Amino acid sequence: MTTIDTPSTDTAPAACHGTAAAAGPHGYSGEKEAHLKRLRRIEGQIRGLQRMVDEDVYCIDILTQVSASTKALQSFALSLLEEHLRHCVAAAAAAEDGGEELNAKVAEASAAIARLLRT
Repeated sequence: MTTIDTPSTDTAPAACHGTAAAAGPHGYSGEKEAHLKRLRRIEGQIRGLQRMVDEDVYCIDILTQVSASTKALQSFALSLLEEHLRHCVAAAAAAEDGGEELNAKVAEASAAIARLLRT
């Protein structure tokens, strides 16, 4: 089973507009409702997988649904990553003293990409 690396709160990088705990606006804020709708749909797919196992559905049919759920999560992650690049990394690049912050944001995005590729 694949585990997800999540940074602890004391080592998490600063958010676009201050500390990691700061409330938006984040890159995804403009599409928040669409993202929540998409995540609810993915949640439904996962519940469907549980139901399929409970009902002893044929293995290949379950694996097909696992693949669809995985692709849906990957697509969501890529969308979130694109919004992060357009918003947070672009803001760091545009900042007058953005050199150090930009390097941190690029490193942060690179690490996120590496985590996505490991899955």
